[in-house]
This record gives sequence, structure tokens and C-alpha cells, in this order.
Amino acid sequence: MGAEGTKYTCVAAIFGVTGLVGKELARMLLSTRKWKVYGIARRPDSTMAIETERQRPGYRFISCDLLSPLETQEKLPSLLEDTTHIFWVTWASQFTLDSSECYEQNKAMMANVLNAVLPKAKTLRHVSLQTGTKHYFSLEGSKEVGYYDEESPRVSSGCNFYYALEDLLQERLPCHKVAWTIHRPGLILGCSRTTLYNFIGSICVYGTICKYLNHPFLFGGSKGCWEEMCIDASDARLVAEQHIWAATSHDPAMQRAESGQAFNAVNGERYSWKEIWPAIGAKLGVDGPEKCTFSGDFVFSSAMADKGGVWKEIVVKEGLVHTEMEELANWYFLDILFRCPMKMLASRQKADLMGFKTRYHVLDSISYWIDVMRAEKFIP
Repeated sequence: MGAEGTKYTCVAAIFGVTGLVGKELARMLLSTRKWKVYGIARRPDSTMAIETERQRPGYRFISCDLLSPLETQEKLPSLLEDTTHIFWVTWASQFTLDSSECYEQNKAMMANVLNAVLPKAKTLRHVSLQTGTKHYFSLEGSKEVGYYDEESPRVSSGCNFYYALEDLLQERLPCHKVAWTIHRPGLILGCSRTTLYNFIGSICVYGTICKYLNHPFLFGGSKGCWEEMCIDASDARLVAEQHIWAATSHDPAMQRAESGQAFNAVNGERYSWKEIWPAIGAKLGVDGPEKCTFSGDFVFSSAMADKGGVWKEIVVKEGLVHTEMEELANWYFLDILFRCPMKMLASRQKADLMGFKTRYHVLDSISYWIDVMRAEKFIP
């Protein structure tokens, strides 16, 4: 049966469809065949477009600059009239986190979409907002240990745009009788070439270059981050599944508690980089634990700054998808992550108690996504 003859019971609009979680949402929803999916992003992901548009007749990609009120009004209202579920898994990253500019830009982007879609989408039932565990701390705040649940208070310092998005939904959705939930992942593990804070891409490029040059696979960071868990891992599959679970749950308890509820979206397993780093190195072809060790002096942004030419050699030699090193790897992000002065650990008890049971061990997640990077020909 062709797409025009298919009767879909649910219609999703995924804002940020080319990102780590957006791609998984599209894959999961389309695999059920009951979902029609609109994928919205500023630029298409070529590998995803080939997979979905050829094999999934229920998928349509919409290129749209959501920061433009005019373009958003022109492209979205007529297309999204039949939408039943919105998944907001995007953000504007032009400005520094916690800056007033970042706050205002992200608020404006969501407001543009709500202004365009809400008057037309009469069948809209649920909006699922993704933010993150950065909800619980500020870059300007203290360096105290943090272990957070969903009731932990907002922080007063900085301008966290997550708060603006939550408040915008609280202001706009009740009068349209639309429910919403909020999801807060930690370090997201997934595969995308359009993501700024891309851990898997960064670590894969780093390991591939280490193998190619016969360099050690060093963990450059602080001793505390090496030996102790400092941030929760969040497999993109888990985060996407939690979005769908919350948006479609028929459990009476979940329905009663649904609107405005926040859920941490984390793997829920303890780990340290010291425990798993040698296995990550081995997965990427750097053999021997003596080559996969800690170095407090190693700084990714300095050591890898001149390796763009090496990466180009690898791409050509191995017949990989053409990427510049910076498309997949963010060395400054690794430096910050591995020298984080605070612990950002989140409880997942709330989601557990309400029936969401999916868990992953971080090493299993990393291994899975390295395999996906290989399958998509981003790394050899």
C-alpha cells in the first residue's frame, strides 16, 4: 500500500530530526508502521534521508530555519495540521550556554513554532520537550557534588534556556488542552554528524587517529573524572524510547500525572572511565591497556588541533563518508567533559516507579554506537 493510501493512527513532528535523539525517534516511530513522521531540521542528514525516504513511505523531511518567524509561518502550518505529537529535541547553539543571548534565541525559536502550529494543529495531543540534566546546575555556580531528582530547584545564576522552554509550554499549552512532558538526559550517546556536543563522534575520530598514527589512546582529564563517575550516560535509544513511552502511555497513573511532568532520562548504571577506557580503546583498534591510560597533561584541543589533514588521509584511504574532522569531533567538549569540576548525577527513580524500565550499561552503549558509526561509514 502506498503512503497516500495508508491510514496512520499517530502523526509526529520531530524538531531536530537529524540529531542524536531525533534520528532514533524517527527510526523507532517509523518501525511500527502506524506513525507518519515529519522530520524538521535546518539541513538534512544525507544518510538519514536516503534510509527514511526510500524505505519509509510515512516519512517527510522539512527543511526550515526555525529562528525565522516568516519561514516558520510559511512552511509549517499547512504541513503539520494533522500532527498528534510534537517531539522537541533541538536547540540553537550559536551563543554560549547560560548567556542571555542563548536564552532569548531558544525561547524565540520555540515561540515561532508554537505560534505557527498551535492554531492549525487541532489534533495535537502531546508535546515532548528534551532539555538535559544541566537543568540542575549553572556554569557560573558552585562546584559542589550534585545528585539530582526532578524536584531539585532551579538555579538562580546564569540564564538557562531550559527554563524558558518549560515556562513557554506551561503558558501556551493548557489553553489548547495539549499535554506535555519534559525529559532530561545526561551525556547523550548516539550517532550524528550535525551535533555540537557529540561524544561518540569525538571519541571515534580520536581513536581512529590514534590507531592510524600508532599513538596511545590517552584519557586527558582530571584524576577525579578518571576514577569516579561524574556524569550520567544517556543512550540515544533509551532517551527516544522514554519520549515515546511518556507521550503514548495508557497507564492511568501516567495519564493523571502527565502534563508538565519532568523525567530524568539516564542509563541508570554506575561506571568510571578508568574501568571502561581500555575496552573503548580496544573497540577502536588501539590494543593493549598500557596504550589506554590516564594523562593529566594531555589536552585534546591542543593535541588534535593539527590532525585535520590526518583525518582527510584516513577518509580517503578507507573510503569513508566525506567529513571534515570538526563535523564529528569537538575537542573542547572532551576537555570540558573530562575535567568537569562537579558531579552531575541524576536519579531515574521517578521514571522507574512509573513503569519505564529500559536500562543500558555505558560500555554496551558506547560499543553499540561505535558499530553504528562503522556501519554508516564514518569510521573504518
